[in-house]
Amino acid sequence: MKKLATAMGALAFMATSAMADGPVVLNAVGTWSSLTNFQKHEEPFFNQRLNEASGGEIVGKIQSQSGLGLKGFEIMRLVKNGVFDFAFGLPGYVAAENAIFEGADLSSLTQDIETQRKVSDAYFDTLHDAFAEIYNAKLLMLYPFPSQTLWCNGEVNGIADLDGKKIRVYSTTLGDFVEGVGGTSVTVAFSEVIPALEKGVVDCAITGTMSAYTAKWNQVATHAYTLRVGWGLAFGAMNMEKWNSLSADQQALLQTEIAALTDAMWAETATEDDVAISCITGGACEVGEAGSMVLVEPSAEDLAARDKIATDVVLARWAERCGADCAANWNETVGPILGLTAAAK
Repeated sequence: MKKLATAMGALAFMATSAMADGPVVLNAVGTWSSLTNFQKHEEPFFNQRLNEASGGEIVGKIQSQSGLGLKGFEIMRLVKNGVFDFAFGLPGYVAAENAIFEGADLSSLTQDIETQRKVSDAYFDTLHDAFAEIYNAKLLMLYPFPSQTLWCNGEVNGIADLDGKKIRVYSTTLGDFVEGVGGTSVTVAFSEVIPALEKGVVDCAITGTMSAYTAKWNQVATHAYTLRVGWGLAFGAMNMEKWNSLSADQQALLQTEIAALTDAMWAETATEDDVAISCITGGACEVGEAGSMVLVEPSAEDLAARDKIATDVVLARWAERCGADCAANWNETVGPILGLTAAAK
């Protein structure tokens, strides 16, 4: 009887231990449920892929920022406080804490996605350290949304036509660009852009190509001006305590899987610009109904004007916000890729 009791006690202990050593659960918040990055990448990665890749050892649960009704600036604060273990978000939403977060996606500096990835890779370590210091979080990935361009309710044939326009922005660096072209930057929530365009609160609005198409901005905007003024670069970051609680093998697995996720998201975004622009301007459209906006591509003169604004306004203002050491670091990491120098004026 004594042996039986001992065996039963051992089985009970093993069962309790098994429960205590159950799967690691990662509670995450994603970006916007209506967009490709969440639908095809963020949500499947957390709700399916992690479980499969780890053999059930790591289980993810994710909800979108839009579904939770969260504002962008709230997300990393919630990660820092341990409300979420992991978050996807935009550096522009955390730049209020420190201008260093803007450095990999300064407005209008890169016009193609290949260059933008080089910039992101070069600046990764800088952002990694900033996330650790300011948010007690481990930066694990940087990835882009489709390029950010201008959608106007009225005729715009080039950069000179933006002078005097009221233009919706969502970050300080986009505001610098708008003011550099002679416009007035206006902060308007994404959900309020269509009525703002209809009522003349803004003349143009900045967002990503696919975001504009899926939100049906073509119902009110008439001209799609495809000067790239940003990339909506996004991050994936994890609460440091949660990261440190993982075993070395779990950390290695997570980094391997996130590296594959990152590559997939860059590849997907590289195709979305052409699809969205074609759809919104009446071209071939396999993802929905075509719009009828006028496509306006930047001229050589537009790009030359952009170069001057990028250096004299966007970079100069950012260098002043971020400080001498911050600008010097950017000049060592990103500057050689773009052939530009950040210096306050």
